Amino acid sequence: MWISVTLQAEANQAETLSEALMDAGALSVSIEDADAGTAAETPQFGEPGLAPAGLWDHSRVIALFDADAALERALAEAAAAAGFDAVPPFTCEPVAEQNWVQLTQRQFEPIRIDARLWIVPSWHDAPDADAINIELDPGMAFGTGSHPTTRLCLQWLCDTVTPGARVLDYGCGSGILGIAAMMLGAHDVLGVDIDEKALEAAQDNAARNGVTMRVQHSGKTLEERFDIVVANILTNPLRVLAPLLAARVAPGGRIALSGVLTEQADAVIAAYAPWIALEVGATHEGWARLEGRREAAA
Repeated sequence: MWISVTLQAEANQAETLSEALMDAGALSVSIEDADAGTAAETPQFGEPGLAPAGLWDHSRVIALFDADAALERALAEAAAAAGFDAVPPFTCEPVAEQNWVQLTQRQFEPIRIDARLWIVPSWHDAPDADAINIELDPGMAFGTGSHPTTRLCLQWLCDTVTPGARVLDYGCGSGILGIAAMMLGAHDVLGVDIDEKALEAAQDNAARNGVTMRVQHSGKTLEERFDIVVANILTNPLRVLAPLLAARVAPGGRIALSGVLTEQADAVIAAYAPWIALEVGATHEGWARLEGRREAAA
């Protein structure tokens, strides 16, 4: 059994207090938005190439201690080390021993993408045995189907993939988009990622689902063209990659981009305008999917 202690702190105090709590014997410390669930909640999204987002103005510091820890002394030591005049207001609650594996698994239920496609964790039975069921467990690489951007891309693939299509999944992560494309009828899929572990995960997940997916590190030259290009990354990398990704779309081919907040859509559309006209095809929970088609060869 453990004790979870929640303390209130301002943005400029939270990290210092967290470090002091660890030095005072906390087993773990996390920082959350104290205004989460209210109108004052402040989402944070960090992207490569941009300044890191600061902490929330009102933060909640949560520290986990052993049940027999000298809690009052530890909190007093941490507060003093962090420069507080006194221990900030706090609450405590016990944390009982649990089956953490089962608790984690309960957070991942089968996900219905559309009438014919489901994402199903290995510990669940497929809700629809006649549908296309991708078996995928949470792992080291991004992409389980639960994030809005992944769903937006999967829904687009359901509407777009035709038998025999050649597909590029750029920033493939777990391989979920490429695997879906293969199971929807694509003839050939190439997954590209900057992370070698992601490439391994993508191939392993493809094999688990009985399909073959080629993979390639993003550092290698890519000259192939594809009928379908899909990239679920982030706005800044998508803008930088515009010349490369646009050039990978075959004449008459289609492209979909996600990982873009709705307010960032115009910037990405502008970045691709010299090659392909994009438009917002769908939005979900503040995220946008951008779609376009390359003009067919004259």
